[in-house]
Amino acid sequence: MMAVACAHHILVKSEKLAQKLKEDIAKGADFGKVARKHSICPSGKKGGDLGEFRPGQMVKAFDNVVFKKEVLKVHGPVKTRFGYHLIKTIYRS
Repeated sequence: MMAVACAHHILVKSEKLAQKLKEDIAKGADFGKVARKHSICPSGKKGGDLGEFRPGQMVKAFDNVVFKKEVLKVHGPVKTRFGYHLIKTIYRS
C-alpha cells in the first residue's frame, strides 16, 4: 500500500523569518493563525493545510520531512526553490 500523509506548512521568503515564526509557535502561537498571517503559499488561507498527498507529489526536501520525521512536531526551516518552509505533519499512514 502506498503511504499517504497530511501536512500543514508555512512558506516564507527568508530563513530568518521562518526561524522567528518557529520560535513564536514553540512559545504557544497557533500554527494555523501564523500560517494565515505570514505564509506566501495559497494554502496559508487554510491555515497552511495541504491536505493529503503521497510521496513524490511534493519536492524531495518536503517529502523527506513529511514521510520520515516526527509527526505533530514543527520541522524546519526547510529550504526549497519556493522559499523556507515550516512543516507540521498531521498524520501519515
